[in-house]
Amino acid sequence: MSKQIYIVISQTGTILSRILKAITGAEYNHASLSLVSNLKTMYSFGRLNPYNPFLGGFVVESPCFGTFKRFSRTKAAVLAIDISEEKYLKIKETLDDMCSESKNYHYNYLGLFMAAFHINRKKENCYYCSEFVKDILQKYNIEGASQLHPIVKPINFLSLPHKLIYCGKLSEYSNTQKACCDK
Repeated sequence: MSKQIYIVISQTGTILSRILKAITGAEYNHASLSLVSNLKTMYSFGRLNPYNPFLGGFVVESPCFGTFKRFSRTKAAVLAIDISEEKYLKIKETLDDMCSESKNYHYNYLGLFMAAFHINRKKENCYYCSEFVKDILQKYNIEGASQLHPIVKPINFLSLPHKLIYCGKLSEYSNTQKACCDK
């Protein structure tokens, strides 16, 4: 039986995302991973507090709260990727473990800075958003993930075999998918 996972690449419009856009020229500068089509729960590395861009780590995100709710004009592309049920369950188990051990994970600030200079700087349990998504995909041998560059940008996920299921405001996607969001 086949299941789907969802990669959400987004542009919030925060100061950091605008700086990254200026440096990279990429339309999207954040990546999240979701196991549910309504994106009610997404996993990534980003702001622990939507009002503090300097404190980051492993985060559970949603269009309904946190940074995405604060930045309601966030633009996003939602990619659906077919995987086996076995891989889906293993990814779910990994994400559940990361949630329960979230304090052991940290934001890879230096890695993100070095990536701008095409230098890969990896540290255990330390990620920036697209690095985290890439590592999950590669760990479970998701089709195309082995071809991703070590310094991956959110836009690079478009090279994976996927179905583009949405492109537009993230808040509008969540409302059409009957997520938990309040109007």
